[in-house]
Amino acid sequence: MTESNPGYRVGADIGGTFTDVVLVTPDGRTVTRKVSSTVDDYSVGIVSGIEEILAEMGEAGSAIGEIVHGTTVATNVILENKGARTALITTAGFRDVLELRRLRIPELFSLDYTPPPPLVRRRYRLEVDERIDADGSVLIPLDMSSAEMGFDRIAEEGIEAIAICLLNSYRNFDHESQLAEEVRRRFPNLFVSVSSEVLPEIREYERTSTTVINSYVGPVVATYLRSLADQLQSADIGAPIRIMQSNGGVMSDAAAAAKPSHIIESGPAAGVVGGAYLARQAGFDNLITFDMGGTTAKASMVEGGEPALTTEYEVGAGISLSSALVKGRGHALKLPVIDIAEVGAGGGSIVRIDLGGALKVGPDSAGASPGPVCYETGGVDPTVTDANVTLGYINPQALAGGVITLNRDKAVESIEKSVAQSLQISALDAAHGVYEIANVSMIRAIKAVTTYRGRDPRDFAMLAFGGSGPIHAAGIARSLGIRTVIIPPSPGLFSAFGLLTAAPAYRFVQTLFRKVAELEIEELAGAYGRLRETATRSLLEEDQDPGQGTWTALADLRYSGQGYELSVNFGGGDEITSEGFQQTVERFHEEHDRTYGHRSDAEPVEIVNIRYLVVFPSEEDPAGVTEVITGEKRTHREAYFGPVHGLLSTPVVGRADIGSQATSGPIIVDEYDATTVVPPDARIHRDELNNLILTFEEA
Repeated sequence: MTESNPGYRVGADIGGTFTDVVLVTPDGRTVTRKVSSTVDDYSVGIVSGIEEILAEMGEAGSAIGEIVHGTTVATNVILENKGARTALITTAGFRDVLELRRLRIPELFSLDYTPPPPLVRRRYRLEVDERIDADGSVLIPLDMSSAEMGFDRIAEEGIEAIAICLLNSYRNFDHESQLAEEVRRRFPNLFVSVSSEVLPEIREYERTSTTVINSYVGPVVATYLRSLADQLQSADIGAPIRIMQSNGGVMSDAAAAAKPSHIIESGPAAGVVGGAYLARQAGFDNLITFDMGGTTAKASMVEGGEPALTTEYEVGAGISLSSALVKGRGHALKLPVIDIAEVGAGGGSIVRIDLGGALKVGPDSAGASPGPVCYETGGVDPTVTDANVTLGYINPQALAGGVITLNRDKAVESIEKSVAQSLQISALDAAHGVYEIANVSMIRAIKAVTTYRGRDPRDFAMLAFGGSGPIHAAGIARSLGIRTVIIPPSPGLFSAFGLLTAAPAYRFVQTLFRKVAELEIEELAGAYGRLRETATRSLLEEDQDPGQGTWTALADLRYSGQGYELSVNFGGGDEITSEGFQQTVERFHEEHDRTYGHRSDAEPVEIVNIRYLVVFPSEEDPAGVTEVITGEKRTHREAYFGPVHGLLSTPVVGRADIGSQATSGPIIVDEYDATTVVPPDARIHRDELNNLILTFEEA
């Protein structure tokens, strides 16, 4: 395993409007920078932010020991349909799996619903003669000559990536291995994904879709990571690059380039990982993380100090509700992903009156360009940010320490013309209506990861971050009955901090489909043993010492006949025993009761998959996340808190001005990277870790 460099550590997180860069020194000091996201090449913004910090510190690029990066590049490729021209090689008769999907319709009574087009055009879905049975036996041997016509098409059509997914290859991957070897020999310069390497797991559509996603985004992600490495090298920064995975762990940039499907939700995961770290530090076992940026708002759940994971995920759906109840909008990604629900409601979300005369917020966004009207960068449509400036919540002169200058008069004018006049109300009431409707949209995301999962939001505290999260947090928490809101230090850069709390983590899976009553412990132990051997080889390829990692065995279980399973930790730790397996089954019953509200001790239980999670120690404890960032000088400004409270002269302070004793609102806390709004019915204090804690007087 490569020894860690004792130099500075950098977290770099790309957002729709800003790119956040955080540098942490070995002694825990932090330096932060917000720069505008460079949409044409996001790596330019990252390098620019790092260079600005190094110049401020008088340091050279060689002082940096590690860069941890969260990116939405892979997600954007799918959302924008800008992936590689991909071919799919599959078993004869199964070329339309991507079309048939699961026949799940998210809009049951809509006659206009159209599923998203497959990522591989039908003419590029190529069939080969072969057949593996469900038990792994060979029914029809692989006929390589049947692939010749497909190979010719790949050569003629300018194919850039290939996905190989044969029927039942999760049970026997011999045919896939033979085919992959021949494809790689004939097309050494093409990106190739093989389902038995990407996802050796039951369910044909999900396995095919995940493998296709891996190939579709692969060339773009590889090009982006090469560009990032080259530009860093040009800046004399030769530090290793780690990429945040969708499951909350980090992996090398080389591994991310080979398996880009693992970083589809890289960016949003960072804030949740940081939330889990903060939860453990501050003594909050259960948190709802709420991240509102310029384009979207994201919610997730931390229970017992650990992020909630799901394998029921779809990408490319515009918004994601990561729920088994709402499927069909996107492309299935059957990999462990932090359970994040996302809605199109951010600071840049565009506000309009629809044809029916109703006020609408989002999901389309002004983004970084042209941006909100108040930015004076070409935006003409009012946004949530314009509404918040109108309400007096946001500093009317500038954001991010003056990086973005604001024009409040233009914000008010845009709200007046586009909203207030149509509704025949004042600009302040119109802006407050925008605030409330944006909150309702974001409440959907929070319910998707709590109520829809059998959890009560009132049993959780809320951790709010992102550039806009602390503005809206109090209103959302009040509506949901959440009693405590936590605003971490540097909330607008918290996802970048979260990157530095993540540890290298790897997950391995293999299908083992049996009824529990029929499964002998020797067979189960042997299956886990083979999976561990596979995992060990993979870790060594990643330059990780398997003996240094913490191994956790898991199992996916379900009641017989169910379509979905629940993943639980194996009882008894790392050792596979009969007693441990009995504990595992009981854990499944308990989790089923907690998630769905009932259990059935009489119903047969099936095991579907076995898993290993291997976590390695993180490089350092990022102590800098507790550092206080002082806000503006104490002042006052008029802020509107709705028709009940009206327009109030509101103290504007910095984080350091908030003491350990609770103070009643209204208060606005202005900081370099975010603004916290404390309404009149809330109280605020600062804890020993410099978190702002909001509580409600009538909670």
